[in-house]
Amino acid sequence: MTAVDSRTIPIGAAFDRMPFTRRHVLIALALFIAFVIESWEQLALVYVSGDLGTAFGIDEAGVGVVLSAVAFGMIPGVLVWGPVADRAGRKPVAFWSLLAYGVIALASAFAPNLAVLVTLRVASGLALAGVYTITFPYFLELLPTRSRGRAAVYLSIGWPIGMLAAIGASTTLGGLGWHVVVIASAAAGLWAFAIRAWVPESPYWLAARGRQEEARAVLRALNSPDAEATFTVASERVGRPLDLFRGGLARITVVMLLLNFVFNWGYWGLQTWLPTLLQQKGLTLSASLGFAALSALMMIPGYVSASLLTGRFGRKKVFLVYVVAAVLGGLWFATATSTTGLYLGNFVLSFFSLGAWGVWNTWNGEFYPTALRGTGYSWATAAQLVATTVAPSAVGALLAHATGFTATMLVINAFMVATALLAVPLPETEGRELE
Repeated sequence: MTAVDSRTIPIGAAFDRMPFTRRHVLIALALFIAFVIESWEQLALVYVSGDLGTAFGIDEAGVGVVLSAVAFGMIPGVLVWGPVADRAGRKPVAFWSLLAYGVIALASAFAPNLAVLVTLRVASGLALAGVYTITFPYFLELLPTRSRGRAAVYLSIGWPIGMLAAIGASTTLGGLGWHVVVIASAAAGLWAFAIRAWVPESPYWLAARGRQEEARAVLRALNSPDAEATFTVASERVGRPLDLFRGGLARITVVMLLLNFVFNWGYWGLQTWLPTLLQQKGLTLSASLGFAALSALMMIPGYVSASLLTGRFGRKKVFLVYVVAAVLGGLWFATATSTTGLYLGNFVLSFFSLGAWGVWNTWNGEFYPTALRGTGYSWATAAQLVATTVAPSAVGALLAHATGFTATMLVINAFMVATALLAVPLPETEGRELE
């Protein structure tokens, strides 16, 4: 056994001199695939919605309910799983929630009617909410301080990869029926075993629970030069939601919740109905899917550029610039009079909006101390999911009432403007130790 040195330091200081190692790469791969699965699940049925509507005899509004069901289940799910992650640990939440999701998703593929399908999709959302909530906080708590922003933004690339996987599944499996796509989604739940094998428990969480030697063991495996110290934590109060609204955290929490809602509304309102909106502009279904695939590809350099810039200029400046640029891209897309204009406007929108999401996924996880990080992130995720639930139905209602492409896009874009305004008072966290 290695002797414990006499120093007492904040747990975050143990990550200041830590190198980025092969173990971090393996951890990143495990959690990256988890984020791909989360994206896949929320988007897979979007691209086979026509077959789904035909199978159950429902219109766009009914399809919107099915598409929103997972997000609806995730809202109470994240509010439960977040405090559980603060009390029971990051690792068990990631493992059991992803495994349970796979089992329930498999059952939903054989739903005999619409009511059972919606019920099972709500239940799968309840399960998936655990890994969805904890993926980013978990990753942040295993990274060297200087690598935290860049690496976490790269993790966000899992979202467009999941989109591409969903589009690919729709193209290759969609002809066999929507239920085959759902079975493929359910099989992804087996990735829970990779997370259990490759990702250690968070040293921040272990130290916060008084498990000092276990925290040191993980830090040794991560090659921290300060692994043998005794660690202090910022707060002993674990997973109490009301603490989010006490003292200086209250203002941050309120702004953070509003920003998560409007940002996700702006993004999700577009992505859910992008194929339908494009068909209103004269594109065929296959051309619309190709358009969506190219848009997903444009998201990747958006993430990479944001990752490179956030370490130099900070979370806040990069986020604000990217959101404003996304607004301009949205205006271009909304008012385009040619197919070329549609492509270029949406490429600008995709590049900058998802670059901003990459920064936000990191920034959003750095506002709270370890004892509240899972809980805080769960509330942030709940606000996103309320928007995810409302946006498909709201945009579907606009389309059902023949509001039109340009007016619908301008409504969506207004939420992006609100996102930029809300980000202004939030604190910068680049280079700051997690508490």
